[in-house]
Amino acid sequence: MSRVVFSMGSNLGDREAALTTAIEAVGPEAVSEVYETTPWGGDDEQPAYYNIAVIAADPEKRAEDWLALGQRLEAEAGRVRDPERPYGPRTLDVDLVAVYEDDGTPVLSDDPRLTLPHPLAHLRAFVLVPWFAIDRDAELPGKGRVRDLLRDESVAADARALRRLHPIWSEHGEACEP
Repeated sequence: MSRVVFSMGSNLGDREAALTTAIEAVGPEAVSEVYETTPWGGDDEQPAYYNIAVIAADPEKRAEDWLALGQRLEAEAGRVRDPERPYGPRTLDVDLVAVYEDDGTPVLSDDPRLTLPHPLAHLRAFVLVPWFAIDRDAELPGKGRVRDLLRDESVAADARALRRLHPIWSEHGEACEP
């Protein structure tokens, strides 16, 4: 069995519908509330994002399978990648933050197609805050406990700017009305 932590975001179209559809396809163990965030990476000429964290497990999936699922979900949501705007707007962004084997061992990879853990996760409040909200003991492999990463001055400043909105998914495995 493997367990995955996804960070999902959307800032184009029906953001909640894009996230809900992705959640349904993943079959989550846990889903954070929705957080509205400003664009990250210096490309500020775009709408705000809705971001969530999702934890899922599957006895049959390897890290490569989780990556393929995330890429399929992005394609089905109509995501178009613009090489000129790597942090540009998107209908759906699905990032693998971390993947763990059934014994809890983190999967590590420096393959350019699948780098694990996500190389920028420790810098992104929009990843860390939702993840911490659903797993208070979370640890980003090679970087430390998420609670400690959130204390970094620049991450903490970004975290204060996040706006928690509402649950998007109930504990019973169904979409919530906002």
